[in-house]
Amino acid sequence: MCSPRNIHLQSGTTLTEVLIAVLLFAIFFMSVFELNAVCLRYIDAGKESIAALELVHDRVEVLRNLAFTDLTNTAYLQGLLSSPANGSDFAKKVTEVVTVSQYPVPLGVTQLTRKGDGTVTTDSTATDLGINLVRVGVTDTWNMTFGGRTRSAQVTTIISNGTKK
Repeated sequence: MCSPRNIHLQSGTTLTEVLIAVLLFAIFFMSVFELNAVCLRYIDAGKESIAALELVHDRVEVLRNLAFTDLTNTAYLQGLLSSPANGSDFAKKVTEVVTVSQYPVPLGVTQLTRKGDGTVTTDSTATDLGINLVRVGVTDTWNMTFGGRTRSAQVTTIISNGTKK
């Protein structure tokens, strides 16, 4: 007969319980790391979108500050587009399209395309850009790092032939 002093209670975990606990920890941490990776990709996509908007706005500001005769001169625009709108690394990934047309009734469109490598092509030349108002559009297109989809940013403005103060 066993006396109460000789009974030893055994407590502990079995190998099965330990393996299940390890599996649950592994699933939890893999989920956290994957969520972190997705968040970082979304941050990169946001940075790309902001960089594209900056490129578009920088180019529009350069075009707005040109003399009207230079803005309506295709050869001058082609020389201007040979350099990127700003010095960011993102500018090397972007295809930039600049369109200039007479406003309000266009008589053709002058369109120039700048590839990321710096090559500029004249896609079309307007027959007449007028002497008073032009509509200028700048579109940047790129393939996103996140998902590889094509994205674009665009700005259109009207520029007058006036005196600068």
